[in-house]
Parts: sequence; structure tokens; C-alpha cells
Amino acid sequence: MKKTPLVRCISLALAGCAMTPAVYAQADEAVLIRVTEGQSAEAARLSAAAVQSEPVERLAASASVSLSRMGGRGLDPVIRGQNEERVDVLLDGMRVEGACPSRMDPPTSRLSTSLAPVLDVRTNNRTLRWGPIAGGQIVATTAAPVFADDNLTTGHLTLGGSDNGEGKLVNGSVAVGSKDAYIRMAGGYDEADDYEDGDGNEVRSAYENSEGRVDAAWTADNGLFIKGMASRQEERDVKFPGRGMDAPKTDTDLYRLEVGAPVADGAWNLMTWQADVDHVMDNFSLREQAAPMKMLTASETRTQGVRLSLDQRAGDRTDWAVGIDYETNDWDAALNNVDKELVASYLWPGVERDRVGVFFEQFTRIQPDLQLGAGLRYDRVEMDATKADDTYMLKMMDGAMVPMSAAKAYEQVYGTTNTEVTDDNFSGFVSSEWRYAPNRSLDVVASHSVRSPGVTERYVNKMLGWVGDPGLDTEKHHKLEVSLSGREGNWNWRPTVWVDQVDDYVLRSQDRYTNIDARLLGVEGELGWSNGTWSSRSRLASVRGDNLDADKPLPRIPSIQFIQAVVWAYQGHTLTAEWQVARRQDRIDEESGLDPSTSPGYGVVNFSGTHPLMANLSITWALDNVFDKTWAPHVSKADALGEEFFKVNEPGRTVRAALTARW
Repeated sequence: MKKTPLVRCISLALAGCAMTPAVYAQADEAVLIRVTEGQSAEAARLSAAAVQSEPVERLAASASVSLSRMGGRGLDPVIRGQNEERVDVLLDGMRVEGACPSRMDPPTSRLSTSLAPVLDVRTNNRTLRWGPIAGGQIVATTAAPVFADDNLTTGHLTLGGSDNGEGKLVNGSVAVGSKDAYIRMAGGYDEADDYEDGDGNEVRSAYENSEGRVDAAWTADNGLFIKGMASRQEERDVKFPGRGMDAPKTDTDLYRLEVGAPVADGAWNLMTWQADVDHVMDNFSLREQAAPMKMLTASETRTQGVRLSLDQRAGDRTDWAVGIDYETNDWDAALNNVDKELVASYLWPGVERDRVGVFFEQFTRIQPDLQLGAGLRYDRVEMDATKADDTYMLKMMDGAMVPMSAAKAYEQVYGTTNTEVTDDNFSGFVSSEWRYAPNRSLDVVASHSVRSPGVTERYVNKMLGWVGDPGLDTEKHHKLEVSLSGREGNWNWRPTVWVDQVDDYVLRSQDRYTNIDARLLGVEGELGWSNGTWSSRSRLASVRGDNLDADKPLPRIPSIQFIQAVVWAYQGHTLTAEWQVARRQDRIDEESGLDPSTSPGYGVVNFSGTHPLMANLSITWALDNVFDKTWAPHVSKADALGEEFFKVNEPGRTVRAALTARW
């Protein structure tokens, strides 16, 4: 019997309940969406998430973040011109890895659609607690349920849809208990067919996504707490015009347990987690077969981690923290020739990674208006490809079949014979915050971050066509960021300049990897005004990336972006007009194969609004791409089919609407 969307999301939530009785939830921090009059932070997040294709799309409001599209799902964030392995994603403190070598399932695709987590973007090492930041870090935090007026239950139900692609959405949550002890169940289902771009071209972007989650928490009178969470996500029949395959199946299981308590003048915290992802992609089940052979890749990743930290306050001016964490990852991916029933290549040949890290950081307010901070971190990373010697048959140019292995591929392409790697990574930062005048501050952060190349960069192996290099050196990022923030009357502003000098930057070019020296630098600016009812927010970001060895641009660097938003808010009603503008990008590295061509500039207008219908019921709507423009960010993937357009275009004019009931 075929399950309906509602039955599926309920069954997934119950399945999560059976997995574990524990939970995680954290206090609401750094809200990135505007909280308007008459709306709580939670209600504002739920409203925004209900009219977006997936949760990470909320980050598009930040000019420093670009989203790379490869299909209807799986938007991959680019932060200040750095992407993929250089962007860490933490889901309630868990680092979750993708299971697709082609990144059909970036970590941000695991963000919950039913609970709309708070999303915080970090661009520098203001803390080393979760590891050094190379390009950027996205921290997703799920807020604990709020029980108003001593109620014992709270929850929500959302129903929504869109016209372009005929999208449908249903999600909800229910929590029982109090702020000291609760259990919460949540689930959701959303789907869409292929959408049309501004020219009326159909973009292969259909998908189905469902999730179920249970979390719980208990806090004793003395402050001891236990939190836990278990969730399952199922993605089905996801189409990707930006790749030669689609993804008929991706399953993700997440488990998390956290314990902590006050001690001395602070607290200790212990967290452990596990993330299992299984992924299947092929070139025949969701598209007409154009390739001579039916090919299917089955891949998986397993992540386990534990983190122990201690935070203390020394006197009235100093806070310090120390911690240790351990994480182990296993990746396995095999490309199979379905017609001949044989392995064509081991894309990830049984790659294992063990990482142990320790950190210490301290922040001291040496004067009432001046705070200094510093931190050090050491990570030992060990990697190996345990199936590098496993053989498969490779068809040569003359038609002959010869035995091949990943180890032979590494040796043939790079001359590398050793697949075992050990990295000793030392990172650190110094920071200052100077409040030189009332409502004025100058922030300076200088850091040194070391990143070990990722599993794909070091070990991918696709029939000698796309090959990683186990001999790659670690990336060393030397960053400096200076920002000046202030407020005067109804106005506020924050200009920022930054530079990132990178030694041994890992460059992918023509599906080969090499270390180069690179430099990225940029400027950002924010200007806001508000009188309580009307508000305006302007954001500008510009990035320049240079390959210093070859004296040419780095590939996939976003163009100059500007976002202007005007908002009217009154008694819970909000109306927003947004204008997104990007300049033409003609600084490209076409030889790399990652920049198919220069990209034209664009200007897109979006309208949206939220309106309370009664005390616990609201409607949210959005009219995206009002003038039906055909456009794509420069960082989006090239269309692998190459039929209608050279990049995977964004949707044309789209109307979205959703009803949300809260209690």
C-alpha cells in the first residue's frame, strides 16, 4: 500500500521514537531572519521556512553567501568564494558528512524542514571549539520548545504549496512537558515536480523528501541535564540536471546524546553522535538512457564523534574554555556497470579517517571597552584507503579490458604510492573588540587555520577520469578580518574588509587536484534603518580570488552581489520587497572545467508577507522572481545535459503560500 505524505511523516516520527528516547535542543541564539512586531523568533522562522524550497535557502539573504544549484534539492552554500570541503556544517553540534562523491547530498540538505533551526554563518575563528574555520562554518541550532502560560503541550502544523513545479508541503511538531522535562515529535513531507525557468524551459528538478524526528530533555534542580535526539530522513527520486546521474534514494539516520552540568564557576558538557547516510545514484531510472551503459553508484558514509568541553569564568573579566574531541569517518562508494554486473570503479575505495583534536581559548576584558581573545587548537588526522588495492576491469581507449585499482590510478596520475596519510594541524587566533565610542565598535580577528584535504580531494577514483591525490599537503589559511559596526538613531551599519592568504590551496582543475598558493580578499557592507514600522536593509559583498602560482583567477568565485530589502511590519503583519542584484562575472578559470563560461549579471525582485488570521493561525506567502527573469548564480553547476542552457537556472516566477497553526 502506498503511503500518503501525512502517513509517511507520522510513521517516520514514530520510527524515530523507537530508535532512542533521548534528545537535544539548544537556546535560541543569533537569529538571522528578522523578528517582527507580534511574532516570536520561532514563528518567524517557521513562516520563512514554509515558503522556501529547503531550509538553507534562508541564507540567500546574506550577501556573503551564494547557493550553488545542481537540482531541485541540495543547494550547496559558498561562503566568501569558498565551497564544498571548505565549508563546515554543524547540525546541533554534529558534523555530518555527505555520501555522494558528486555532492548531490551536501550536509545542509539534512537541515530539518519541520523545526526550522536557527542558522548562523561564521567566517572566522572567534572560537575553535568546533574546529578551525577554513572558508566558513554554518551552525544550525534547533530551539527547545516553548511552553507558554504553564501549558503542558505546544506544537505547530504547516500546510503549503507552490505553483511552479506544483510543490506540496506538510510538516508539524508536538511537544509534551515543561521547560525542565519534555519530549517532542516532529515530521514533514515535501515534494515538487520539474519547475520552469524564466524562458519557460523545464528544469529537471523534481524530488520527494520526508523526515521524522524525536527529541527529549530533562534538567535537574542542580542544573544537571540530559538531552538526546534521533531522526530519519528519506529523499526519493531527486533529479539533477547538473550531473550525469540522478538520485533515486538517499537515507540519513542521525543520533545524538548530550550530558552536562554546572561545575565551579562554569559548566562541563559531553556530547556524542552518530550519522549514517546511504545514497544511490544512476543514469537510467529517472531519465532516458543516453549513455551506452546503465551505470549505478551505491555509496555510504558513517560518522561517529564525541566531544568533551569545560567552560569557566575566572574573576569578573576572564572566560576560558578547554576541550577534546574525537571523530571517525568511513566512506565507501562503488560505480557499477549494471548491464555487465561488475564494478567499473571504486569511487571512494573504503576511505577511513580518524581525527582527534584539543583546544584552549580565553577571552579577557582588560578594560571596560576592550576585550582580547586568543585560542589554540591541535588536530591529528589519519586517513587511508583500505580498498585501494581492490581491482576492477577498466576499458582502455583501444577497447582492451585491463585490471585496475585505485592505488594504480594514484600512481599513474600522480606518482603517489602511499595511501596512508597523517596530518598534524596546528591552528590559532587572536581577536579584539574595542568599543571606542557609545554604540561603536571595532572588531579585529587574525587567525591561522589548517585544513586536511577531504575524502574526494585525496581519494576519489573514477576510471582514471576523475582522480584524487593522497599526497596532497594540508591547506594553511592566514586570515585577517576588520569590521566597524555602529548605531546612531534609526541607523545601523557594519562595513568589513578581509583577506585570506592560503598556502597549498587545493585546486581542482580538469578533474585533477594540486596544491597552489592562493589569495582571497573581499569587502562587505551592511546598512540598515528602522522606525519600528518601516525598515530597510542593504547588503553588499565582493570577493576576489587569485591563483598566485599561475597569475590567474580562481574558479567558481561569485560575482559582486547586492541585496536591498524594504519591510513593513505592524501588529504581526509583515510585507517585504527584496531586490537581488549581481554583476557579470568575467574573472574565470575556464581551463579548470569548473567555470563553463562567463556569467551575465542579473536583477531579481521578490515579494513576501505574513499575516495573522487569528490568535494561533497565520498565512505566509511569497512571489519570487516577480518579472520572470532567467538567471543563475555564477557558482551554480553547469547543465550536464547541455541542451537548453549552460547553467542550472533558478525557477521562473513562482507563487508560494502556507498556512501555519501554532498552539
